[in-house]
Amino acid sequence: MKVFNGIAVSPGVVAGPVLVLGSEDFRIPRIYVNHDAVESEVHRFHAALDFVCNDLRGNEELVTSQLGQQYGAIFSAHLQMAQDPRLISEVEHLIREECRSPESAVSRTLRGYAAQLQKLGDRYLSERALDIYDLEKRLLRQLLGESREELRNLTSPVIILASDLTPGETASLDKRFVLGFATEVGGHTSHTAILAGALEIPAVVGLGRCLAGISGGESAILDGDSGQIIIDPDEASLHKYQESRARSLRLQERLDRSGSLPAETSDGQRISIHGNIEFPEEVSQCVKRGADGVGLYRTEFLFLSGNREPSEEDHYSAYCRVLEACGERPVVIRTLDIGADKVPQLMETQFADAANPMLGLRSIRLSLQNTPMFKRQLRAVLRASVHGNLKVMFPLVSSLLEYRQARMILMDVMEDLEDEGIPFQRNIPVGMMVEVPSAVILAEEFAREVDFFSIGTNDLIQYTLACDRSDPAVASLYRSGDPAILRLIQIVLRAADKFGRSVTVCGQMSSDPRFIPLLLGMGLKSFSATPQTIPVLKEVVRSLSLPDATRIAQHACSLDLARDVEHYLQGELARLCPELFGGAPF
Repeated sequence: MKVFNGIAVSPGVVAGPVLVLGSEDFRIPRIYVNHDAVESEVHRFHAALDFVCNDLRGNEELVTSQLGQQYGAIFSAHLQMAQDPRLISEVEHLIREECRSPESAVSRTLRGYAAQLQKLGDRYLSERALDIYDLEKRLLRQLLGESREELRNLTSPVIILASDLTPGETASLDKRFVLGFATEVGGHTSHTAILAGALEIPAVVGLGRCLAGISGGESAILDGDSGQIIIDPDEASLHKYQESRARSLRLQERLDRSGSLPAETSDGQRISIHGNIEFPEEVSQCVKRGADGVGLYRTEFLFLSGNREPSEEDHYSAYCRVLEACGERPVVIRTLDIGADKVPQLMETQFADAANPMLGLRSIRLSLQNTPMFKRQLRAVLRASVHGNLKVMFPLVSSLLEYRQARMILMDVMEDLEDEGIPFQRNIPVGMMVEVPSAVILAEEFAREVDFFSIGTNDLIQYTLACDRSDPAVASLYRSGDPAILRLIQIVLRAADKFGRSVTVCGQMSSDPRFIPLLLGMGLKSFSATPQTIPVLKEVVRSLSLPDATRIAQHACSLDLARDVEHYLQGELARLCPELFGGAPF
């Protein structure tokens, strides 16, 4: 039995035979061509490029029809890259001036672009480099006449293992035959991971080099919840899987039936559970699963879905779609929460070369340094506010000055709209993300000025414990149950309670059922989680009373080590919800 651990990006546990896809390191037979053949080779390049562009348009139409326009925009961006005049000019130059074959020219040019992104040292940009490799593979397949026929000829269910899957391959996976997939590379924000979650195909990425010892045909268990894959599982593991699968089917039926019930503790305390979304199309999943609203609407994809900054109308249209779908339910819109390294077109070029983008110009800092961009987004937010129950939230606030500057710009936009006679909600609630230790230390000072807090545990854990959860070398240090994190949350809750401010937890911690009793016992009454987990979280809430939660929180906060906290919470969860969590994890 072989066990590999990676990054869980789409939940679900499945078992079946393995199909191993090759890494597709294409062998380019010719580096150079004769001078008199140059023009025909240029023509061959353009023929391949035209085919690939048509294929990308097909992918865009297919994904848009199945998942929505925001997901189709992934392939729109690939198409824009393929049609980039500079790219085409560079390939033509290598063919004409250096007599390189189209295969060699394509590979040299695109790999040069990818290398430039990877040298920036940012994990997000490294994942965008994978999109460039996707385009390279598409062109080389067409030029060399090679393709992955395995995916097109599936006739029985398999678990796919690959060095990587391109977004196009992921979007075209047939759920009848693809139980799940795992890849050696990739991360949370790769387009492949985003599509896997949207398609609800269990997936694990970032396994590291593991394919060499797997020939295909072996049986496997893929755990998209924990990020693990087991090759040739032993009898004990298979037995656990079979029990877990049967229990999961029974419980899913039960959760589907109880999805419309409120999240209310056994002693009558009503708890709010909202959904985290990135695309307007995800609202329907929140409503279907009984969410009380949208607790976090990430607006970054509007900036990343093309090579241009979104217009005010782009923002306004997307926000209105979400508000109209939610009706009277609240929607919290978070302003831009990415860095200048990811959208260098918004800022001067030098900002894209930051040595450490996570500590550089990002989130509210980026917005404050690009006031026209920030005002466009805020104008759209305010205009949309008349169509529903809208709140606005600023990300990664680390000082009172940042919050006050952001709020002042919001007031300026309100004055502009009033002068123009454009309606908006004057008393729109304004909140902030608590994601850095400085915001926790100043929690009382912030509580005097904000309308609400939302604790983003993902960044708070990374900045407090100084570890990147997507870096395998230090991922084990990233622990939601670390006593330092629990104390920071307590500080925020006390400050909010003192000044009568509401608090929501919207990071991954709020989607983890183990932490629900703990957070409830600490005084939290509002959660925002991934749509898929909402029915489970409701079930956990209905399974305990506030005195139970208080007891659990007091004991957990008395423990010294994260592993002890998490082990204790897992045991309490199994006791409270034996049908849901009584089985042993893989």
